[in-house]
Amino acid sequence: MSDTLVQELIEAGVHFGHRASRWNPKMGDYIYAKKNGIHIIDIRQTIRGLLRAKKYLAQVAAQGSLILFVGTKRQAGPAVERESLRCHMPFVSERWLGGCLTNFRTVRSRLTRLEQVEKIRAGEELATYSKKMQSSLAREYRKMYRNLNGIRTLNRMPECLVVVDPNKEKNCIKEARSLGITTVSLIDTDCDPDVVDLPIPGNDDGIRSVELIMRHLAEAILIGSQAAAAAKGKDKDSSPRQQQNEAAAAAAAKDGNA
Repeated sequence: MSDTLVQELIEAGVHFGHRASRWNPKMGDYIYAKKNGIHIIDIRQTIRGLLRAKKYLAQVAAQGSLILFVGTKRQAGPAVERESLRCHMPFVSERWLGGCLTNFRTVRSRLTRLEQVEKIRAGEELATYSKKMQSSLAREYRKMYRNLNGIRTLNRMPECLVVVDPNKEKNCIKEARSLGITTVSLIDTDCDPDVVDLPIPGNDDGIRSVELIMRHLAEAILIGSQAAAAAKGKDKDSSPRQQQNEAAAAAAAKDGNA
């Protein structure tokens, strides 16, 4: 257990839970104590969950699979967007669209419409529209951009979801479970840990807490992606050498037969 990581978690307030009156009894194993009517989360459990999640996400990224970040709370939205962009993964930070996973084909069609509207707005065709149509097109664009911009790169089903607060994102969790998609989630003392695969017990309402956890998870994804890129480059470098070795072996065999 790194002392630096423990200090970071404590300074960010990751150990602060909800009021004791709002707790979920299933979170009992993750609670260290109760102080002034507020539950204190066991930092050891937080670190254990965080390290387990980082190891898994690094493996998923190394395989070249997609990881979808989901956090629509005001405290989580900016951090989710920033860290997902940093590790080049899709995200949902404004509103979870019902059927985003279970009705994936329809959502992809809306992304096609978004690209069409952007093309119209960027070209000369917009001048041929009436002012009323231009206003309507602008409203349609703002709405679609807000809800769909983060999932432009979601061209296939994600391998894993990183979620902030499964209570807030219950529809997202439900869709992921129905499709068998692994979920990694930051869960507070009012959440049910059984609905997620890799829980990270911690404060999901504090901005600094969410930022810290998202940063660590994004760094793990970057490490996995870099490892995959290095392995791919190594394979490309070794392929010409392999061809030369095969050619030399074939020439030697030919000389031997002669």
